[in-house]
Amino acid sequence: MKHMSPAEILEHLDALYPDAKCELDHRNPYEMAVAVILSAQTTDASVNRVTPALFEKYPDLESLAGADLNDLEQAISSLGLYRNKARSIKGFAQGVMEQFDGKIPETIEDLTKLPGVGRKCANVIQSECFGIPALAVDTHVSRVSRRLGLAYSKDDVNTIERKLKRKVPKERWIKTHHQMIFFGRYLCHSRNPECDRCPFTEICHEKNKNFTSKEG
Repeated sequence: MKHMSPAEILEHLDALYPDAKCELDHRNPYEMAVAVILSAQTTDASVNRVTPALFEKYPDLESLAGADLNDLEQAISSLGLYRNKARSIKGFAQGVMEQFDGKIPETIEDLTKLPGVGRKCANVIQSECFGIPALAVDTHVSRVSRRLGLAYSKDDVNTIERKLKRKVPKERWIKTHHQMIFFGRYLCHSRNPECDRCPFTEICHEKNKNFTSKEG
């Protein structure tokens, strides 16, 4: 099985998805943060269908913090895990209002203190809301990293994040995050990946399962 350096992988991703970007519709940090919390285990397209009406009814953190939970559940009921997510976004808004004087915090440490915000969400909020270099690892990024040999199959998301940050230049973290999501979403699917149009088939650990990884 052939080897490809991280730099070569990035070159191919540049060619495939030069304009990759966040596909969650938002107009400000408040909308971005709520949308990314809602996007857990749900497609961005599904989130984009519910957020226009949601943000019309709750246009800011203060209104969301004071929302009736049943009304909030109804507003996002088409999403999976909508009851948990309703509690999370209300709790997030309350937490920002009470702990951070109504201003969404910028650090991973502060963000992950808030309901509904794990490390992945915090990384996305950092990069999309504040332009801080971050590399969030979601299901697409995890799958692509393992298949391209950028991480071991047994690695958890935190380990994958650390490895990617070592191998990808810091100024490219945000861009690479989006490119890997696009690659996983539109070509390297979990099931039935489109290998016939993939530039990575010769290094793919999924396609060459008998290969023993030398990644470190």
